[in-house]
Amino acid sequence: MEYRGVYTHNAEEIFKKGPYPLGTNNIGEFLGIVYAIALLQRNNRHDTAIYTDSRTAMAWVRKKKVNTKLFEKYGSNPLQNTLAKAEKWLKENKYTNPILKWDTKNWGEIPADFGRK
Repeated sequence: MEYRGVYTHNAEEIFKKGPYPLGTNNIGEFLGIVYAIALLQRNNRHDTAIYTDSRTAMAWVRKKKVNTKLFEKYGSNPLQNTLAKAEKWLKENKYTNPILKWDTKNWGEIPADFGRK
């Protein structure tokens, strides 16, 4: 699993993290959203929208908590620490960036995807 952020207008990569040996698409989407929020906050871009095609990741960000059984199934791994840091960041910081659902049906695949579907 890996994740990245791109500008939607030209698909230019802004950041890329991973790969992690274990992970799910929703975990990657969640981490991508949180990383994007933190990056935009550091750059005083508080109104820039963040798009995702994962309703699950959007819900996890709203709740500031990932809901996965990955670690119960496979045990602890480096990804667990990354997720804990992301959850902690969300709980300790405020943001105003809108997080919006990407309309895959009308717009095609989200540019941040790696084309592995």
